[in-house]
Amino acid sequence: MKKREFLTSAVALGVSAPVLAAPQVSAPASGTTPLITVSGSIARYNRGPVDPALDQLFHKQLVQFEAAYTFDFGTLARMPAQTVMPSNPATQILLRALDGYVIATTLGQLRDYQFLLATHMDDKPLALGGLGPLWAVYDPAAIPALAGKPLKEQFTLCPWGVYHIQVNAVS
Repeated sequence: MKKREFLTSAVALGVSAPVLAAPQVSAPASGTTPLITVSGSIARYNRGPVDPALDQLFHKQLVQFEAAYTFDFGTLARMPAQTVMPSNPATQILLRALDGYVIATTLGQLRDYQFLLATHMDDKPLALGGLGPLWAVYDPAAIPALAGKPLKEQFTLCPWGVYHIQVNAVS
C-alpha cells in the first residue's frame, strides 16, 4: 500500500496556529474539486458555511460549520508527511465518511496509531465506491493491541470514503 499523508498532517494544516485563535481568511480554495474539508477549531479557512442547497452531503448528515478549510488532491499530494500540530493530545477529532460512518477519536490516538490519509493503494488511486477517494488508515500489525485481532476488528477505526474532519478543542 502506498501511504500518502499522515492524517494528522491534514488536520494540522488547519490548526497549525493555536487551536482557538480567531479565524483568518486563507488563500481562496483552488478551482479544483475539494476532496476533504476540515472544520471546527481551526485558525485558517478558505470556504464559508455549509450551504444546504449545494452541500447536500453535509446537510443530509447534519454537519454544520461557519468556516472550513478544503483540500484538493494536488494540495494533499504536496503536503509534507508531518507538519506542526496542535499540542493537546486530547483534542477531539471526528472522521466523517461518505456513508455517514463517523469515528470519534483524539489527536493523541491519531499520533499513537500513526494514521495515514491514504489516496493510493499499490500505486493506484483509491476509487470512489471502493475505499476512496480518501481512506483514514493505520498499520494494525504495528499496534500491539490490534495485531492479534481478526481482520474486521483491526480496521474498525479506519473509515473509507473520508470527506470531512472536524476538530474540537478541549480545555
